[in-house]
This record gives sequence, C-alpha cells and structure tokens, in this order.
Amino acid sequence: MTALTQLYPQPLWQWFEQICAIPHPSKHEQALSQHIQQWAKAQGLAVVEDKVGNLIIRKPATPGMENCKTVVLQAHIDMVPQKNADKVHNFETDPIEAYVDGDWVKARGTTLGSDNGIGMSSALAVLGSSDIKHGPLEVLLTIDEEAGMTGAFGLEAGYLDADILINTDSEQEGEIYMGCAGGVDAQISVPMSWQAPEQSNASFSMTLSGLKGGHSGVNIHLGRGNANKLLARFLFKYSDELAIELVSFTGGSLRNAIPREANVTFMLPSENVAALKQAIETFQALVREELAIADPGMLLTLAEIAAPTKVMGEDAQNTLIDLLHASPNGVIRMSDEVEGVTETSLNIGVISTEDESVEILCLIRSLIDSGREEVAGMLTALANLSGASIDLSGAYPGWKPDTSSPVMAIVRDTYNDIYKKDPTIMVIHAGLECGLFKEPYPHMDMVSIGPTIRYPHSPDEMVNITTVGQYWELLLAVLARIPAKNA
Repeated sequence: MTALTQLYPQPLWQWFEQICAIPHPSKHEQALSQHIQQWAKAQGLAVVEDKVGNLIIRKPATPGMENCKTVVLQAHIDMVPQKNADKVHNFETDPIEAYVDGDWVKARGTTLGSDNGIGMSSALAVLGSSDIKHGPLEVLLTIDEEAGMTGAFGLEAGYLDADILINTDSEQEGEIYMGCAGGVDAQISVPMSWQAPEQSNASFSMTLSGLKGGHSGVNIHLGRGNANKLLARFLFKYSDELAIELVSFTGGSLRNAIPREANVTFMLPSENVAALKQAIETFQALVREELAIADPGMLLTLAEIAAPTKVMGEDAQNTLIDLLHASPNGVIRMSDEVEGVTETSLNIGVISTEDESVEILCLIRSLIDSGREEVAGMLTALANLSGASIDLSGAYPGWKPDTSSPVMAIVRDTYNDIYKKDPTIMVIHAGLECGLFKEPYPHMDMVSIGPTIRYPHSPDEMVNITTVGQYWELLLAVLARIPAKNA
C-alpha cells in the first residue's frame, strides 16, 4: 500500500488514489468516467450515462432500510488544471502526484483535485461497501463543473428518483451549506489595430508572478492580488512615461481561478531601459507593502526578446490599459443577510491577445440575481465607453437557502450528536450545482458538506486528512438516519 491508501478511511483514499492516477481535467473526463462505469458494472450496480455524459449509479438499500427515502450522493468528475510555471505536467496525460505532508495531502506543483475528488471518492466508497447502512442510493457524477457546469445544465428530469440530495463539494469541515451563489461569464473583446514600432529599439517580456491565486469564489474575500489587474496597473502608471509599445498581454488560465501570473511583451526606446528597471523595483516594493499580509510574494521579472515586427496601435493600447485598470475586481459587496459571506464579486480571470482583439474573460458571482445583473451592467458600460464588445453567457442560478430543510436538520443534529457541538449553517460564495438541480427536481431537499480543503484551484491546494475522516463519519451517520418515505 502507498502512504495515501493507508490513511483513514481506507476505502475513500483508495478511490482517491485511483482518481489521481487517471487524468480528468474539465472537458477531458472520459477516461475516468469509463473506469468508474466498468467498476460499477463489475460490482453489479446499475449505471446510466445521460445525454451530456453525467453518470447515475444505483445501489439497493441495505436490509431493513428499503422503505427509507432515496438519497443521491452528488459530486463532479472534473478537476481544475493549474500548475506552477516551472512544473512540467500535461493534465490530459499525466497523473496527479499526490503525497502526504503531516495532516495534509498535497500535489507536487499542480492542483490536487481534492475539489471534488474527495467527495467523488466518498460516494464511490459507499457504493463499494458491504457494511454501510443506507436506504435506496443513487450517485450522480456530473461533468465539466469547473469550466461551465455543462453536466448540471444538461441534467434532465426523470433520471433521478431521490427525495434528498447530498452535495459533497463543500470545503470546510464543521460547516453545512444550504445555499450558494449564481454566476455568469463575461467575455470582453477589445478591438486591436497594429502598426510598425515608432521610436522603440529595445524589446522585452515582463512577467508578474509569485501570487497565491486561489478559488475565485471562496478565496475572493481574502484580498489576494490579481495578476491581470496588477500588470494593468503598472502599465497605466508607466506606459506613457516610458513610451512602452505593447505587443501582447496574456494572463490567467481559468475564469474561476484568481490569476497568479500575467505577462506582457513590449518595445520601448533603449534610453528608457534604466528607467523601466527602476519602475519595476519601485512598483514591486509598493505592491509587496500593500499586500504584505494577504499576498506578499509578487515578483516582476524582465527578459530581453527578439524585436517584434509590429506593436499595438496607440489608441488600441490606451483603450486596453484604461479598460483593464478601470474594471472592478474582487469583492463588490458583502452580504447583509449572511455575516462574513461575499454577496457579489468579479474575477478578471483570463486575458489573451489575438490578431484582431484582446479577449478578457471574467466570472461574475452573486447570491442575488440583481447583484449579478448590476456587475454585468458595469462591465457592459465599460465596454460601451471603450468601443469594445461584451458577451454574457452561461448564466446559472444561485441556490436559495431553505432554513426549514429537513435534511439540513438531520445533518445538523447528527453532527452535534457525534462531535458535541453545533456546526455552522452557511451559504457559500461559489457555484455549487444545487441551484441548477432545482430546475428539473424542484422538490428535492438538498444540503452540501465536505472536508477542509485549502486553496482550491491553485497548485497550493491541499486537503486536511483528519477532516476527511470526520466528513466520512458524518456522511455515514447521516445515511443511517434517513427517515422513511412517509415520515
């Protein structure tokens, strides 16, 4: 056995090791899906793959619990593919290198995939058990949650028979989630024009790195640096003074991850190179002081490159820099109803330079539809003022809290009985799939639980081993307490 599979509970960690070994980034879950289907059929379990690729696996009740309400355990198959710049790793072909570090499981240089691999492992471990008490059971494994919630959008009525859904995608032990934010993608296209360099004769690539990044929902309130915004800030302050002529701006890799790195290539007159290097030192010191607690590691590095044949037109460059610098980012408003929870936020997630435009991909989140619409309106107004175009797509609803939820009460009371303390009932500023499930299954009672996961969506992702055991014990105790159908 490896160090991972010796951890408690072994059935869960054995599944997690298998999951780490089979590449499964968003939109590339087929190999893992096939592995799970083959295993389930070998166990004699009923398996259905729906039209979009979600898996539904059914297991009969254990003896004496046949009349209990049907429960569906739900997780998503895909993981966020993020790696450190110096890590050689292909998420479509290479396994995740998970390892134990004290009371944490981490990955070497990449995201771990504990979001939502631990939840998926728990559901599969229950399916494979012979001694866990439960009523009629369904497991729903959705695809593409991290890159657009394709599986949740595509789930149709009629596939699930369950009365209760337990989502396993929460990331803090001791918290029970009964609501989540909705969201919408915003893609801004800034038209580009190109020209020959004017007075420039020195060419550079400048990279901003060293930031923590993280989940654009659950980490957004921590005040971490956004590489795209910080690099735009540098350009806004120094591009005119140094006569910088931009060639490209790229940054971030996922709309739902706070960008840790960004890069610009540019030209400038050689007589301004010394001033450029001084500006880099000054700006780096300033940002490190501002983010001394939240995100102190920002680094600007400069490298000479071959001379480009074209640079951005002056008006196009100024428009791009102004729009990026003016755009809101981070927490827009904290919730009045749920103390300490972000209500509305915006993440300037990905920037890429194309032949005809610079594309800016953002994710807006809000607990309320009006908050989401307001930020979408802000970005639309900025695009209008800038002569850019904006496309709003993939809107998904939030999950409205139900304080009278029977399953939430069962989980709360079970937690109290096991650990002799009350859990915290929460609403999460992230896009759990429950809101979308309410469309085809409006009467399904839902709750979300999970172990403690730190820094999801970044290579610093880690899951706490002790809390995985606590989550497992809670899940099994809840399954044993599911009431009869007529209760």
